Amino acid sequence: MKARTLNPAPIAAVGAPRLAVGLRGLLAAVYAAAQTSSHLFASPLGPFPWGGRQLYLPRFAFFGPHASDESWRLAFLAGFDRSDLRSSHALLSLVEQLSRNTDRGHGLDVTFFPVVDAAGFELGTPRRELAQENWQSSPAPEIQLLTQDARSRQYHGFVRIETIVGEDVATVRICGTGAELLASDLALITTQDFAPYGVRFEGSLAGGQRESGPLSLADDLPFTPFELTLQIPTEWPDEAYRDVVVTLLERFLWRYRAFQAYGQNL
Repeated sequence: MKARTLNPAPIAAVGAPRLAVGLRGLLAAVYAAAQTSSHLFASPLGPFPWGGRQLYLPRFAFFGPHASDESWRLAFLAGFDRSDLRSSHALLSLVEQLSRNTDRGHGLDVTFFPVVDAAGFELGTPRRELAQENWQSSPAPEIQLLTQDARSRQYHGFVRIETIVGEDVATVRICGTGAELLASDLALITTQDFAPYGVRFEGSLAGGQRESGPLSLADDLPFTPFELTLQIPTEWPDEAYRDVVVTLLERFLWRYRAFQAYGQNL
């Protein structure tokens, strides 16, 4: 089945000023939580020059209780477009919940990038479609910083949250070596996680590479990571968007942690 990507038309920015103000407040709250947490750390990437300013790419790292070098490393990314603030809200809400309930993140080693389009968010730059960028050759400074981080951290998997136009159901797409181990029949992600909304699962591309996104770096890494992409319809209400994404990602993390523990004992 052909993979879907973000509609080339700009995402409708309904309530964009309100969402931007709310996102800044949520970012500030998560930065504040990181200052007093022994498990959540704020370590922005950068700076990079843009529009006469020095900007940073927000990054939060969460090391759950008893996380170790053997813990599988995951990277979560959202906010690939300055008009797509709901994905950033949802991902930051998950980070905030982890900061308040660290015991639920037992053994996790997770990094969050809630606002990939940092220049767009800070300065309102023209739309650059960063979700479609090839991480090997992108001129976008945010993607270059993500590339450096990915080569250094060598993540086992990437989870992307995107907003899609013209659909009434969510889409889950999994690709990369080992993707068959994350198929829906292993219950890491289920249709019930999206209830009462609908979801479409797209076939995994085990061993395949993409022309865009983090899997375009696979040849530079010691192993090929998997990539899980959640595409949420722009027509969904803001609260439903956030609640479904946060609930689904929480369940995914807990199930993935159990899957990791099982794999280490094989």
